[in-house]
Amino acid sequence: MSNQPRALVISPNWIGDAVMAQPLLRLLKQAHPELAIEVLAPPQVVPVWRRIREADHIMVTPFRHRALQLGERLRTARSLRQRGYDAAYVLPNTLKYALIPWLAGIPNRVGYKGEMRYGMINVMHHDEPQRSMVPFYAALADAPAPAAPSGLPRPTLVVASEETEAICRRLEIARDRPLVAFAPGAEFGIAKRWPPAHYGELAARVIEAVPGVQVALLGSPNDRATCEQVQTYAAAAAGSVLNLAGQTTLDEAIALTAQASAMVSNDSGLLHIASALNRPVIGLYGSTDPTYAPPLSAVSRTISLRLECSPCRKRECPLGHHDCMNKMSVERVWSELAPILAPVAV
Repeated sequence: MSNQPRALVISPNWIGDAVMAQPLLRLLKQAHPELAIEVLAPPQVVPVWRRIREADHIMVTPFRHRALQLGERLRTARSLRQRGYDAAYVLPNTLKYALIPWLAGIPNRVGYKGEMRYGMINVMHHDEPQRSMVPFYAALADAPAPAAPSGLPRPTLVVASEETEAICRRLEIARDRPLVAFAPGAEFGIAKRWPPAHYGELAARVIEAVPGVQVALLGSPNDRATCEQVQTYAAAAAGSVLNLAGQTTLDEAIALTAQASAMVSNDSGLLHIASALNRPVIGLYGSTDPTYAPPLSAVSRTISLRLECSPCRKRECPLGHHDCMNKMSVERVWSELAPILAPVAV
């Protein structure tokens, strides 16, 4: 190995969290321009890391979700030991991820206490209540301190124009017509989701207000049925509402999002991808707290009814009514979206 200083970043498991870790890498590079940063990431977030300039090398984890797989972790640690890291930044708070750099003998192992990781984490930070995700991760760039860092750069992803051109060509999306993206799904659970009927009505309003607009519904294969419902509720304009859930890889969804005139999304990975691409975004929050993980693009709006029972942070509404999303009116969301679309509605 060369004498170049090297750092390992162990990625979070969620797409949005990986996006919000990007400012940490930027701070590390600013402080140590010669530093080589390598990322160990689960397969589902690798497309995000490929869009982060500061990630010099990406390795894919072989671990199953929630499985200890001690043998795999030992083998991973042995291979990492040979790469000669000076420091490791352990972004997940679990014990099993802290095991890896400890077993690899990496001298400086930076992270939060998490699951009582004393010894495994030897540069230990302590989280403040209500710290949002960007400063939560960015704080690891410096020595442990009681105050959250301020003046941080916003998360940034980079997409080559030829990638966007290729996916638009494959999906027959015109680049000379406005594109509005909706992300009606949320992998965490249904409590995060605005009703498909509301998305459908909003799509109809967009199509009525913006001549030639294309509305694309994005998501994973698990979101396909939800997006079909949105199409049904937007029946009057069905030909202009494209259900692309499960029809793109995450790489392609990222490239397509870079083309969007605006994104309306539940609190999901696609919301934070759009924000990091600096697209105008509207984030819809019910069971989660917008102050914890807000979109940070130049034009961003968050909508939350802030009911007494929210944020509950549950996968399903514990009270059974889902008022935090059901009572979020289409009119309320349209009042934020319409001014954003006004420049393209000509």
